Amino acid sequence: MPTESDTHYDPDLGSKFIFVTGGVMSGLGKGITAASTGRLLKNAGFDVTAVKIDPYLNVDAGTMNPYQHGEVYVLEDGGEVDLDLGNYERFLDIDMTSDHNITTGKTYQHVIEKERAGDYLGKTVQIIPHITNDIKRRIREAAEGTDVCIIEVGGTVGDIEGMPYLEALRQFAHEEPEENVLFTHVTLVPYSKNGEQKTKPTQHSVKEVRSIGLQPDIIVGRCEDRLDPETKEKIALFCDIPTEAVFSNPDVEDVYHVPLMVEEEGLDQYVLEHFGLDDEALPPGERANEWRDIVTSEKDESVDVALVGKYDLEDAYMSIHESLKHAGFELGADVNVHWVSADEMADGHDGQLEDVDGVIVPGGFGMRGSEGKIEAVRYARENDVPFLGLCLGFQMAVVEYARHVLGLEGAHSAEMVEDTPHPVIDILPEQYEVEDMGGTMRLGEHTTVIEPETLAYDLYDDTSCTERHRHRYEVNPEYFDQFDDEPLTFSGTAGNRMEILELEDHPYFLGTQFHPEYTSRPGQPSPPFVGLVDAVLERATSADDTEQESAAADTETEVTH
Repeated sequence: MPTESDTHYDPDLGSKFIFVTGGVMSGLGKGITAASTGRLLKNAGFDVTAVKIDPYLNVDAGTMNPYQHGEVYVLEDGGEVDLDLGNYERFLDIDMTSDHNITTGKTYQHVIEKERAGDYLGKTVQIIPHITNDIKRRIREAAEGTDVCIIEVGGTVGDIEGMPYLEALRQFAHEEPEENVLFTHVTLVPYSKNGEQKTKPTQHSVKEVRSIGLQPDIIVGRCEDRLDPETKEKIALFCDIPTEAVFSNPDVEDVYHVPLMVEEEGLDQYVLEHFGLDDEALPPGERANEWRDIVTSEKDESVDVALVGKYDLEDAYMSIHESLKHAGFELGADVNVHWVSADEMADGHDGQLEDVDGVIVPGGFGMRGSEGKIEAVRYARENDVPFLGLCLGFQMAVVEYARHVLGLEGAHSAEMVEDTPHPVIDILPEQYEVEDMGGTMRLGEHTTVIEPETLAYDLYDDTSCTERHRHRYEVNPEYFDQFDDEPLTFSGTAGNRMEILELEDHPYFLGTQFHPEYTSRPGQPSPPFVGLVDAVLERATSADDTEQESAAADTETEVTH
């Protein structure tokens, strides 16, 4: 709850609930709209949390293909969740738990387990009330202790998977005081060929919502540009809401500008008035401006970083993209990320790395692309290109060094090649008897002890760090002795586990078994990413100086002759 004496917030008011649904099509940006709303309410002095509802039958996102669902985001408690929770953590600057992600798999599993245990005393177990009651319980428990809870319902209104959730929301609104609940509906407002903004998709979507028993309080129109006044009036008329409750969410250069855009539209003020919180919020002139200052900061430099992966999809590496952006905010640089196919790298196409200033090898699983990642590590190591290896990237750096420096021919990870003669990466001992794939890896926050007088120590400015993990394999302890007295050293450990590696006499060569990208935020960038971008900037500056000196020398030669 707000602690400032001038907010006058009464904790007895309890939580306010904002439900965000989407219509017309998926991928409109419900999550960013919801996160932006939360950011503005937090700026106004309120404690805000969020819940993401995913109607799929999976218990969690851990076994999903990134092509279908983007990256798997890992929370501090080890929850493997939808990437939208990453946006919520970054926008709201909070640490969430797996309780903030509701899935059909979780809900049905819990209800069925209760039925098997006899907890329903012989009653017939049904969608209503048992499933809907469990959904409502989960929302209320996640919201406990906060001022505002924003609940995003994944998918599109009308999807059969989402029906129990929308019914649960209808019941929820019936049970709560009217002033404690607000429904936001995000829709697509496309252009016709003659340039007219079309409202018919929004009308049909709202009609579908109303047929379920829900009436939107706010409609947010996603369009290339701001909604025209006549477009807002038409949506308001046909969807039965005030014109001032229709808001634009146009395309912007950076998703971090969306809170600024909807603030200009007055979305936050409308929400505060609906909840009766406008008098308890911090006055507009006293609200936090750090977000605006950070995301609109001037960029003096521009650098290029290669991301060598196997998924040609930005969402598969979203947290890495965002972490580079955060580091760029800190250092005043635009970081341009270039995806490089790990499969092509395996065929010797390392020319793709010649024009970049840094290289990242991300996490992942499976054999495909592993040889290309090893080649990318080798290129960065041999050509003094700043390098950051994350999880699998860390492991491939160990494999590359073992092969090409230690001379361990055929060295590999036992995950990729079971009969490798040198399994420098092997399965975690506690994984030997594990059969289920979902939720069984080494997950969540773990502490790493950092050696003083190392690059890792300089980055974290501490002898330890706590970061999130997601892996089933590790550096094989049987090979520790062979890395002794080598330029490649393990500067971070967790007991007998190697967590951080670095290479002496290299501009920047760092690998982490953990995923530092999951804890990076605007204003609090991840240290390994700041270190990478800083080294990249220094390398780019040196290259520019060399070019200028060469050009000057050529000019002097021409004048002399």
